[in-house]
Amino acid sequence: MSLEMKVPTVGESITEVTLAQWLKNDGDYVEMDEIVAELESDKATFELPAEKAGILRHVAAEGDTLEIGAVLCKIEEGDKAEGSAAPSEQAKPAEAAPASKEEKVESQESYAAGTASPAAAKILKEKGIDTKSINGTGKDGRITKDDAVKASASSSKAEATAPVEKDASTATSSASPSVAGSRDERHEKMSSLRKTIAKRLVVVKNETAMLTTFNEVDMKPIMDLRTKYKDKFKEKHGVGLGFMSFFTKAVCMALKEWPSVNARIEEEEIVYSNFVDVSIAVSGPKGLVVPIIRNAESLSLQDIEKAVVDLATKARGNKLTIQEMTGGTFTITNGGVFGSMMSTPIINAPQSAILGMHNIIQRPVAINGEVVIRPMMYLALSYDHRIIDGRESVSFLVRVKELLEDPTRLLLDV
Repeated sequence: MSLEMKVPTVGESITEVTLAQWLKNDGDYVEMDEIVAELESDKATFELPAEKAGILRHVAAEGDTLEIGAVLCKIEEGDKAEGSAAPSEQAKPAEAAPASKEEKVESQESYAAGTASPAAAKILKEKGIDTKSINGTGKDGRITKDDAVKASASSSKAEATAPVEKDASTATSSASPSVAGSRDERHEKMSSLRKTIAKRLVVVKNETAMLTTFNEVDMKPIMDLRTKYKDKFKEKHGVGLGFMSFFTKAVCMALKEWPSVNARIEEEEIVYSNFVDVSIAVSGPKGLVVPIIRNAESLSLQDIEKAVVDLATKARGNKLTIQEMTGGTFTITNGGVFGSMMSTPIINAPQSAILGMHNIIQRPVAINGEVVIRPMMYLALSYDHRIIDGRESVSFLVRVKELLEDPTRLLLDV
C-alpha cells in the first residue's frame, strides 16, 4: 500500500509553492522523517520530511508550481534492499515484466534518445545547452540529471557544430554573413519569491507617497571605537563588532523621539508601535529577504550582532522561517556592501520608512574651519509622506547622524 504525500499548508497566506529540488531520487528507500525535498514559497524555503519509511516515487518534477494539497510523491511499501536494487533490476530487459503494446509505445516515446528528465531539462536550459547535443546515459539514451550537471556549453556546442561534408554548390548557397559575438538568450521562470518581490515593489510605488531625504555621517568616531575594542569585544562575546549594531541602536533611539516613522497605515487608522522590530535587508541566493530583529530597542550591541549573524546565515542557506520574516516596523538596508554611493531605497510595505546605508568613502570635509579627510557615508531615508511629514523625516535622520557621530550617546542613552 502506498502513501500519497501532498503539499502541506506552510503559511496562512500561501496558496502555492514551487518544488525547488528533490533531495532523494525516484526509487530511493527513505526513512520516516528523512528530508526528501525542498519547497519554495514566495516567502521562504521549506523542507519536506517523509511521512513513512519505504520506496520513494516522484509524482511532481523539480520546478513545478503546485497548489496546497497537490500530490508531490508516493511512498510505497518496501525495504532498503528493494530500494537499492530497484534501479538495477529495471535496467535488465530479460527480467522486465512483459508490457502491452500500448505500454511499449508509451515507453519508447518517454525514453527516446535525447529526451531529458524534468530535472535535467531545467539544468540544461539554465546552461543554454540544447538537449539534442547531449548523449544521454540513461535508459534508451535518456538524458539524466547527472548528464546535465556534467555537460558544459562549450563541449555541447562543439558537438552540435561539428563539420558536415557538403558539396561546393550546397556550401556556397547556404553561406550567410557571420555575426560577431554571441547572441544567445536564456529564458528562466520567475521564482515565487521573485514574483512576490516584483508585485510588492510595484504596489509600494503606486500606493504610497514616497519621498527620500538624504544626509551624511562622519564614520570616524565609530571606526575608531571599533578599532580600539573589536578584539576584546569578539573575545568576550564571540561575535564581531560591525556597523549594523550601531545603526540599529541609533535608529531605535531616534524612533522613540519620532514615533510616526515607526508607524503604519491600516485602512483609515494609523498604528503606532511602542516597540521596534527592525527588518534587516539581506541578499540571499534566491533574492532579497528581510528577516527581523524583534524588540531591537531592548537589545545590547552584542545581542544585535549575534542576531544579525544568525539571520544572515539562515538567509544564505535558505533556512529562514515565515515567522522570522513576518512583521517588522522599520527596515535598514546596506547597499554599501555592494559599492553603492547613494540610492533611494523603496519602502518595505506596510512599513512607512526605510533607512539606506551606503559605502564609506574618504572625502575632504570642513571641520572647525579646516579641510580634513574623513570616512564619510551618505544616508537615505525613504518615507511615506501620507503619515510622515518632512519635519519628522529630516529630524529623525539628523538624530541618527548625531548619535552615530558621537557613539557614547548610544551607550548613555542621551
